[in-house]
Amino acid sequence: MAKKISPWFLIFLTVQLMSCATYHVSTQSLIEQFANSSTEKKKIVLPIFPYTFFIDPVSGNDLKTIKCLDKSEQEKIIPVTNRTGIRITQINNSRTTFYFNTLLLKDSTITGSKTHFFNAQITPIKFTDISKIEIQK
Repeated sequence: MAKKISPWFLIFLTVQLMSCATYHVSTQSLIEQFANSSTEKKKIVLPIFPYTFFIDPVSGNDLKTIKCLDKSEQEKIIPVTNRTGIRITQINNSRTTFYFNTLLLKDSTITGSKTHFFNAQITPIKFTDISKIEIQK
């Protein structure tokens, strides 16, 4: 007699397989990795048959990889793509999430955009106000 598999188990398994990996990086490490980066315009092409739309470019960084730590504190180098997210937790426990490739360091602050399609800038965050930086792949 075969045992039935619980639907809850299938839901749990699906969520685990589809969930994003989360890494963390210190503020100092992030600053060091951005030392040799430059600003570039992100050109977005949106092909919707039979048309092609060119979205206004959003400024961002030119990093292709980021060095960070996984949950067991092992160093990992992950690729930066259009889907790579960053979540910054401030000392007051507020969180800001946006796209990593739009992150820019300016005058001891971090800024970025919540979308690639138009310039939806986050409120600049001071380095001294940051308690945790998480990268989502």
